[in-house]
Amino acid sequence: MAISTSSQGDEVLSEMNITPLVDVMLVLLVAFIITAPLLNNAVHINLPKTATTAAPAPEKAVTVSIDAQQRVFIDKREVKAEALEAELSALKRGAADLSLHLQADEGVAYRHVAKAIASIERAGITRLSVLTQPGG
Repeated sequence: MAISTSSQGDEVLSEMNITPLVDVMLVLLVAFIITAPLLNNAVHINLPKTATTAAPAPEKAVTVSIDAQQRVFIDKREVKAEALEAELSALKRGAADLSLHLQADEGVAYRHVAKAIASIERAGITRLSVLTQPGG
């Protein structure tokens, strides 16, 4: 903002008003003062020291795939669609907490995917993830 201070009009005085800047900085300071104690809400516990152990091996999930020709695979091994339930039941007997990933080609009719899901449920597998491509 330009302000004329003399009567001649040749001289222009430019000043910056810092009052709004100071107001904003004070509001931010107060906000940080109020929120800083809330950020540190952890409970401090001294945990006992024990002998180190090996981490449990992560369980690999079984992958059931259905390709564009409606062929069914269990971990890249082709199985007949009618034998899917029996194969999965055998895998379930070997690992009680079996988790399964189901992936199907986007061109596969839904009825084939629904049959596979029904076979998975009848085999007693409750941990099922359906895999898709991101960004569709």
